[in-house]
Amino acid sequence: MALVMNRDSPGSSSKQMDSSKYVRYTPEQVEALERVYSECPKPSSLRRQQLIRECPILSNIEPKQIKVWFQNRRCREKQRKESSRLQTVNRKLTAMNKLLMEENDRLQKQVSHLVYENGFMRQQLHSASGTTTDNSCESVVMSGQHQQQQNPTPQHPQRDANNPAGLLAIAEETLAEFLSKATGTAVDWVQMIGMKPGPDSIGIVAVSRNCSGVAARACGLVSLEPTKVAEILKDRLSWFRDCRCHDVLSLIPAGNGGTIELMYMQTYAPTTLAAARDFWTLRYTTSLEDGSLVVCERSLTSSTGGPTGPPSASFVRAEMLPSGYLIRPCEGGGSIINIVDHVDLDAWSVPEVLRSLYESSKILAQKMTISALRHIRQIAQETSGEIQYGGGRQPAVLRTFCQRLCRGFNDAVNGFADDGWSLMGSDGVEDVTITINSSPNKFLGSQYNASIFPTFGGGVLCAKASMLLQSVPPALLVRFLREHRSEWADYGVDAYSAACLKASPYAVPCARPGGFPSSQVILPLAQTVENEEFLEVVRLEGHAFSPEDVALARDMYLLQLCSGVDENAVGSCAQLVFAPIDESFADDAPLLPSGFHVIPLDPKTDGPTANRTLDLASTLEVGPSGSRPVNEADGNSYNLRSVLTIAFQFTFENHLRDNVAAMARQYVRSVVSSVQRVAMAIAPSRLSSQMVPKPLPGSPEAHTLARWICRSYRIHTGAELFRVDSPSGDAVLKQLWHHSDAIMCCSVKTNASPVFTFANQAGLDMLETTLVALQDIMLDKILDEAGRKILCSEFSKIMQQGFAYLPAGLCASSMGRPVSYDQAVAWKVVNDDDSNHCLAFMFMSWSFV
Repeated sequence: MALVMNRDSPGSSSKQMDSSKYVRYTPEQVEALERVYSECPKPSSLRRQQLIRECPILSNIEPKQIKVWFQNRRCREKQRKESSRLQTVNRKLTAMNKLLMEENDRLQKQVSHLVYENGFMRQQLHSASGTTTDNSCESVVMSGQHQQQQNPTPQHPQRDANNPAGLLAIAEETLAEFLSKATGTAVDWVQMIGMKPGPDSIGIVAVSRNCSGVAARACGLVSLEPTKVAEILKDRLSWFRDCRCHDVLSLIPAGNGGTIELMYMQTYAPTTLAAARDFWTLRYTTSLEDGSLVVCERSLTSSTGGPTGPPSASFVRAEMLPSGYLIRPCEGGGSIINIVDHVDLDAWSVPEVLRSLYESSKILAQKMTISALRHIRQIAQETSGEIQYGGGRQPAVLRTFCQRLCRGFNDAVNGFADDGWSLMGSDGVEDVTITINSSPNKFLGSQYNASIFPTFGGGVLCAKASMLLQSVPPALLVRFLREHRSEWADYGVDAYSAACLKASPYAVPCARPGGFPSSQVILPLAQTVENEEFLEVVRLEGHAFSPEDVALARDMYLLQLCSGVDENAVGSCAQLVFAPIDESFADDAPLLPSGFHVIPLDPKTDGPTANRTLDLASTLEVGPSGSRPVNEADGNSYNLRSVLTIAFQFTFENHLRDNVAAMARQYVRSVVSSVQRVAMAIAPSRLSSQMVPKPLPGSPEAHTLARWICRSYRIHTGAELFRVDSPSGDAVLKQLWHHSDAIMCCSVKTNASPVFTFANQAGLDMLETTLVALQDIMLDKILDEAGRKILCSEFSKIMQQGFAYLPAGLCASSMGRPVSYDQAVAWKVVNDDDSNHCLAFMFMSWSFV
C-alpha cells in the first residue's frame, strides 16, 4: 500500500483535514495509479486531471496529491535501482577481493619457492667452492637428486589414447597439470603491465617467463553461470579469431558426469610469410568437489596414441601443453574464471624475423586469453540488457558480421588449397602474391554466386603482401588508415580496368579512384565493452570512376571492422578490415573482406641498424641523395617493429581475369607505397637535420613559402620568428621545419572554410596527420567553440593589422584527441607582390591532454 500526504479524507471530498496527516490509498487506487505509471512515470498536469476524470475511484483525490504520489513513486524506483546497483557492485567487489586474496596467496607461495631455490643454490655454490672437483661432481649429482625429489615424476596408468583407461589417465594428468598452472606456481607468471584488477576491469592477466613454449594466464569475473560460461568458451570458433576449424572427432563419457573429447583444430597464419598451425588434442570436461567446472586440454602426441602421420602441406603441427578454464560459482550469481593458454608453436619453422610472433606470450595473451574473457563479458552485458545497439540489428547478428569479416580476411591471407585457392604466376617481382579462386562456394556460399558472379563464370582474386615496419605503433597506423582513407586508397588503374570493375558493388574493395575524391562518412553500428573493436558502415560519397561518370556518381558503402586502436594495450594487434556492401545490407549479405593487419614484434636493440626505418618511401626527402645515413642513431628511438599484412579481394569475369590480376597487382603496390610513406610520416619524430619537406602540388616552392612565412611574421609583429644561421633558403626551410612550436598555414578563401595547406613537423605531430592528408583538414574542425569565437572576433584585426595574439585554449587533432596550448599567434602571409597568400598560425607549448 502506498502512503501519501492528502488534505481530503478518503470518505469525503468536502471534509478537510490537517495537512500533516497521511492517507492510505486503497488497493484499487494504487493499481490504477501503477498502470499509468508504467506507461508514463512523469505525467503532465493535463494528464493527471484526465486520469481523475477517467477513473472514478480517484475522484476524491486532488490533482496535487496525484502529483505527490508520482513524485514518491519515482523516488522509490530510483532508490530501488540504486540499491540494486550497489548490491551488484558489492558482489563484484566481494568476488574480486576473493580473487585478489587467492592471487596474493599464490604469489606468496611463489616467493617462498624462489627464496628456497635461491638459498639452495647459494649452499651448492658455497659447497662447490670449498671442495675438490670430485666433491663438486657429487654435489651436482645430489642437486639433481634433490630436484627429482622436489618434482617427482608422477606415476600413471598406461597413457595410451587407444583405450578408455589410457584416455582417462591422460585426462586426469592434464587436469592436475592445468590446475597447478591456474592456481599454483607451476609456471613463473609475470603480471602484464597496464592490466589493473578491479570489479569492472578485464581481469588479472599474466604471461610466462622462462618456460617451454609460450603461456598466458588470466582471472576475471562475469555475470553468467558456470555452465553457460563453459558452453561459450568451448565454442572456440565464436571468439578465437585465428581459429579456422575446431572439430570434435569423438566423445567418450567419463566419471563424475564428465566427458573426454578428441579434437582437431586449425589456426590461421598471421602473415603470408609463414604456414598455418594445427593441433590434435584431448579435451576433458569435469566438475570438482567444490562445484567448480573445469575444461582442460592438451595435445596428443605419437607417444600417447595421437596421429603418427605428418601434418598437411599447408600446416605445421603445434603442441598445446595443459591449458584450459577453471570456472567457479560466485555467491549471489556469476562466475570467477581462471584461464590458462600454454602452447608450443614450433617457432623454428618460421623466418627469424617473424620468430617473435611465435615466441611472444603477450601476443598469445591478447589473441587468446584476453579475447576469451572479453567475449564472455560482452555476452554477459548483452544478456543483462546493459548494451543497446541501434539500427535494428541483434547483437548476435553484429557479432556474426565481425566474425565473417575476420574469417574472410584470414582466408584471403592464407589461401588454403582446400578452399579452392591456387597461386597465379608472378610478373617477375615477388613483392605481391596473387591467388585466384574460380569456385569460391566453400568459403563464400553458393547462394551468393548469382548476386556476385555472372552466369558465364567468374571468381575471386586476392592480391596480398606482407612487410616489416619500424618505429610505428600498430594502433597509431591503423587509426590513421581508418581516418584518412584518401591517403592510401587511390586506384591508379587504366580506364579499361576501371570499366571492368564498376558493374558490381562487390568488385571494388577500395575507396576512390585517383583524381575524383569522395569524402567518407563513418556510421557506427556497434562496439565492444572496452571499445577495443568497432563495427561501422562507411559511406563513400560521390564515387566515380572517370570524368564522364562524375554526373552519375553514386554513394558506395563498406562494412568495416576496426580493432586494436588503443595505444595503451600491451602486445596488441591492430586490424582494419572492410567489405563492400549494397544499400540493402541484408543480414546474410555476401562479404569479400580486404584490409590491413598489423602485429607488433618484440623490440630489438641489436645495433644501429635497428634505428633505421625499412620503409621505402616518405613524404620527406632525406638528405641530398634521398638516403638516410646508416650510422644515424637516436637514443630515444622506439626500436618498435611490426609486421603489416595487406590483402585485397576482387571479383572477376573469366575472360577478364588477367586484366583484373594486373590491375590488382598494380593497386596493391600503390597501397604498399602509400602505407610506407604514411608510416614514415606519422612515426614519432626521429628526423635527422637533413630532412626537408616535399613541396605540395599547386603550392609555391617550399623554400619560397618558408621565406614568406618568416618575412611576414617579422613585418607584422616586428620580431623574428627565429634567428637564421645561414642566408640560404635551404637553412630557412630546415629551421622552420624543425621549429619546436606547431606552425601551420591555411587558405584565406572567403567563400569556403579555411583548409590547411602546410605545417611543419611539430604541426603535423599535433594534428596527427601527414603533409598530403593535411589538405583534407579544415581549420574550424580542429578549433573548439571558444577558439572559433575568438578567431572570428580577431579575424578583422588580423587582416587589417596583419597579426593577433590568441589566448590559451584547446583544439583537436585529426583523430579527435584534445590538444592544449599556452598561446597562439595568427598572422597574414603575403607573397613578394604583397598580396595575401595564406594565414599562418603558431601554437606554443602544445601537448595532448
